[in-house]
Amino acid sequence: MANSRAFIQFYDEPMWESIRAQRWALQQCDDCSQYRYPPGPCCPHCVGMSASWKPLSGKGKIISWVVFHRQYFDNYKPPYNVVAVQLAEGPLVISNLVGPEPEGGWIGREVTICYEPDAEQGSIPKVKLSAPPAA
Repeated sequence: MANSRAFIQFYDEPMWESIRAQRWALQQCDDCSQYRYPPGPCCPHCVGMSASWKPLSGKGKIISWVVFHRQYFDNYKPPYNVVAVQLAEGPLVISNLVGPEPEGGWIGREVTICYEPDAEQGSIPKVKLSAPPAA
């Protein structure tokens, strides 16, 4: 077994630099203003070729989740969770929820981006619950 690790390519490097600085940024299309994830050469919405790197608000919402009870990587001891998060800016990212697990449902819970140390990348983005659910 091995550790999970990022596979960094040309378009990913600025994103990982921002994550190491603990200020995650993504490409935003200069033509239609949509955010891109994963980073790439053109906008998947309008096919625009120009983009600027913009920091994320750090906010999102859980749209799916799973708890793994089997170990697939040395650096993820079971049980561990994986969450799909819709960022406030639009893109869908996959991460881990840190801190207490939600009481009741996970879906729709608001989260904020946080960072954990990572031996290879310096920092890795995770998410934590923002606030208790509205009554």
